[in-house]
Amino acid sequence: MTRYRSKVSTIAAPAIHCEGRPKLRVLGTAISLLEELRLSAEADLGIEVIFDNNDFLTTQYKAARQPESFDIYDQCFHNLDIVWYWQAIQPIEIARIPAWDEISDLTKTGRLGPNARLGLGDAPAKKLYVQPNMALSEKPTERISMLPTTHNFDSFAYRTDRIGHRRAGGSWASLLDEAWTGRVALVDEPAIGIFDAALAAQAAGLMEFANIGNMTVEEIDRLMDILAAKKKAGFFRSFWKTAEDAATLMEQDETDIQSMWSTGIGLLNARGIPVEQAVPVEGYRAWHGGLCLARSLAGRMLDVAYDYLNWWISGWPGAVVGRQGYYISTPERSRAHMTAAEWDYWYEGKPALCDLPGPDGSIRIHAGDQRSGGSYWQRANSIAVWNTTMDEHNYLVRRWMQLVGP
Repeated sequence: MTRYRSKVSTIAAPAIHCEGRPKLRVLGTAISLLEELRLSAEADLGIEVIFDNNDFLTTQYKAARQPESFDIYDQCFHNLDIVWYWQAIQPIEIARIPAWDEISDLTKTGRLGPNARLGLGDAPAKKLYVQPNMALSEKPTERISMLPTTHNFDSFAYRTDRIGHRRAGGSWASLLDEAWTGRVALVDEPAIGIFDAALAAQAAGLMEFANIGNMTVEEIDRLMDILAAKKKAGFFRSFWKTAEDAATLMEQDETDIQSMWSTGIGLLNARGIPVEQAVPVEGYRAWHGGLCLARSLAGRMLDVAYDYLNWWISGWPGAVVGRQGYYISTPERSRAHMTAAEWDYWYEGKPALCDLPGPDGSIRIHAGDQRSGGSYWQRANSIAVWNTTMDEHNYLVRRWMQLVGP
């Protein structure tokens, strides 16, 4: 536990010594359930940490319908509404989060600067604070629904040896360009893939949305008809669920342009595949992850869970997810646990001064590489829409399953 105490002297030592070694069950996805983090949390907190790693839909289902199966729900703000509705999680007391004042304004207000785009859809600030009537809104209170942690700004990726930046990197429209027929893939997650497709369709002039962050049934139908017609014509090579699957598609020469997450780009970079993330003029599709407390937590296990929450924003964990290409809500704490070269590459948007490792220690970034999109602050100021669970989410899921099915 020495490392943890030295990193965050303001956080009280875990109250777990006199009653044995507790087990903390964390339900989430591969975004943040890294083995490096699990082992370090065990060592730093003196507990056993059990990861239950699933895809987005399975994680959300288990959280809502099996609330006794987890202690921590590690997910994204756009996956919050359903579990909150089912009362699967409980509010977090801000008074028990010593580093709260250091958490980025991106979560608290939706912006890092006064002139930044708020972004449509489920901006985290809109459902961050728990009101006295248990509703969620942006009005500050003493309790929050989810502790903000990892986040990023996604677009799509393309093979630079096949497609030049001028032809692909400047607009979402490229993702639906007929020139790439048979070499395109979308992410298979309704609350994410729908926005990649919608941003592309709107940029290409195929349709318009009154509010792309909260589509009507008619807009969903029209978009799905466009995508279904393209699928029937052989436009889409595949629909993928994990970053590893996405990377494999490009590595095996099945796609040239597709939805892609930072972890997939990192995997491809490490394997020498020339790929770049697009910087669309329309803006990024953003997401923000966080940690929730299970409704059943009380007493000693609730204390343990709070220790885990505070550990996550203490500095070192944020440096680990930074090496995936993700950002953390307390960046200055993590800066102390990154080399100057790492900070300059991941946060400042500067060329890498040397080879840089991924979370597992293997080389992910090569000297001279530069992350597309510029600095953290430039990227955060260009958000078109956040991953969102729309009002018509259930209808969307049914239509999406029809699209990606056989």
